[in-house]
Amino acid sequence: MKIKGFRWVIIGLIFTATVINYIDRSALSIMWPGETGIANDLGLTDSDYGLILNVFMVAYALGQLFSGKIFDKIGTRIGYVLAIGIWGLSSFLHSTARGFWSLAFFRTTLGFSEAGNWPGAVKSNAEWFPVQERAIAQGLFNAGASIGSVIAPPLIAALFVAFGWKVTFMIIGSFGIVWIVPWLVINKAGPKDHPWVTDEERKFILDGQPAESTSDDKEEEGLSWGQLLKIRETWSILIGRFFLEPIWWFFVGWMPLYLAKVYGFNVKELGMFLWFPYVGAAVGSIVGGIVSGKIIASSGSINKGRKTTVVIGAIIMFLGLLATVMFEHNEYSFMGVVFCVLFGFQFAIGNIQTLPGDFFSGKSVGSLAGMGGMVGVFSVIILNFLVPIIAEVSYTPIFILIGVFVPLGVLAVFFFGGNIGPVEKERIEQVKAS
Repeated sequence: MKIKGFRWVIIGLIFTATVINYIDRSALSIMWPGETGIANDLGLTDSDYGLILNVFMVAYALGQLFSGKIFDKIGTRIGYVLAIGIWGLSSFLHSTARGFWSLAFFRTTLGFSEAGNWPGAVKSNAEWFPVQERAIAQGLFNAGASIGSVIAPPLIAALFVAFGWKVTFMIIGSFGIVWIVPWLVINKAGPKDHPWVTDEERKFILDGQPAESTSDDKEEEGLSWGQLLKIRETWSILIGRFFLEPIWWFFVGWMPLYLAKVYGFNVKELGMFLWFPYVGAAVGSIVGGIVSGKIIASSGSINKGRKTTVVIGAIIMFLGLLATVMFEHNEYSFMGVVFCVLFGFQFAIGNIQTLPGDFFSGKSVGSLAGMGGMVGVFSVIILNFLVPIIAEVSYTPIFILIGVFVPLGVLAVFFFGGNIGPVEKERIEQVKAS
């Protein structure tokens, strides 16, 4: 059996996993407030929420680092089974939480395992897509995070109203376990050896890979974390993501509480309104990938495609964040502004997340993607400590802070990234020899 365009089936499965990922992680914040919410039921406070959120983020950061290396060692097929199997079970077991410590424990295992989705997707993207399509594939994958955030509020709110928070966790935790079955059936091998890939598609994928990724040189052994840190281009990803990741995570982690505090939203109202900004994020993911791919195809320059798209997304992000502090908003206009911010973020970030595959190949891609994710998450952790303190007075300084992060992240990509493209073999060999 041969399937035309089989690479899109693979990215479709990863897209679905990402939707599940965001449904699972969004459930806590959506079901937290209110008289029948988790906080009141377990006798917890918003300060406890901040601590639990950071417990998740620390585990998520470590998961990004180690899962990247794990995916490089065991491959994307089994790596995904391990990751989504653990996070599905962890989500299910939230239903058994009885207080702060048990809830924090399950958030820890959830965070560590959910992190594998990102380096796994970047690595799979580099394996299954030629360079000019990687940003589009990354955009589709990232759209899964946005679609998951669109689906989560109404779905979780409906389940919460019907069954309560415990049964809701049982239901959504089952999604990931079910996903494993089609993944194992469909993802039998890589594009070079998969029996369902047509000869035309196989040639298209392999011919579109950088020469370094299809050769049998020493780079296939993979660079260590220390060796990667000695290469300048690595820092474009680490510093870029350090400054940009908090923008997304602030809205994912704190927007439900912000809406409850500022506009008096309950769980039902969160389900009605919270999905809207993530439509912008989903569109931004896909459009950013398309724009980048078209620029690369027309100019023949990965560098021009990546940087142009990052700048456009950054401008939209920055203007949206500026609008949050310059104008008075009701709940509707605020949602419109966040729509623009998340559109810009996803428009840009997919091209930054593809950089590990642009710079390196083989067993270095997942490792670097994991390092970038870890650094970005530690920045988020710092912000999560600050938000409850600053928000006691006003959220305005937080919006200003993450607005300043936007140009800093872009400058890091330009300064350290240089002329974006595969790192020269000679430099890699020098690092290995040192």
